[in-house]
This record gives sequence, structure tokens and C-alpha cells, in this order.
Amino acid sequence: QVQLVESGGGLVQPGGSLRLSCAASGSILSINYMGWYREAPGKQRELVASITSGGDTNYADFAKGRFTINEIKGTAFLQMNSLTPEDTAVYYCKAVVVAIVAGRGDYWGLGTQVTVSS
Repeated sequence: QVQLVESGGGLVQPGGSLRLSCAASGSILSINYMGWYREAPGKQRELVASITSGGDTNYADFAKGRFTINEIKGTAFLQMNSLTPEDTAVYYCKAVVVAIVAGRGDYWGLGTQVTVSS
């Protein structure tokens, strides 16, 4: 069994910063990919940033220059700077892992709320 737990969301003012964390745990042999996604009110879930096991990163256009993803020992971090109200969303963590019993699979966290408002 694999679990992803997000944390770090909250309420910030425009221009502020937040750092999200996603901790992967369970019977994991390896992590091939970790990514952050978000769902804004009334909108579809979209990729924010991702990182592969090789360290390659990918960012949505809206995140470039503002957000940074990194992964350390099974925890993915998303540093978000210069936040705007359009960044308000539930942020979800996704991991592609190889588990001891289940094999390769995709897993999602339950999400953490980010609200950017004055």
C-alpha cells in the first residue's frame, strides 16, 4: 500500500509564498515520478509541476519563474512565490511508484487547499 500526504496549504495574500510538501510512504521500491496538480473552482485538474527520477522537471506556463519543484527522499516540495488569486485551488500530489506487492502504479494524495486572497 502506498500513501501520499500533502501539507503546507493555507491562506496567503497576493504576492505571498507557500511551500507545499508531499510525503510518500508505504511499500515503495522506487519512485519514478512526482508531480503537483491543481483544481481551481469550476475548472479541470491541471499539471503545475513535475519531476522525474532522473531529476528532469516540467512546469506549466503559469508556474514558470514562480514555482519550483524538488524531491528529497520520497517527499516532493513545491515552492510557490508571487502568488495571485488565480492560484487559488486544491493542490494534489501524484506519484508513479514501483511498490513491493502492487508493482507499478499511480497514486494521488487527497489534496491541500491553497487560497490567495486579500
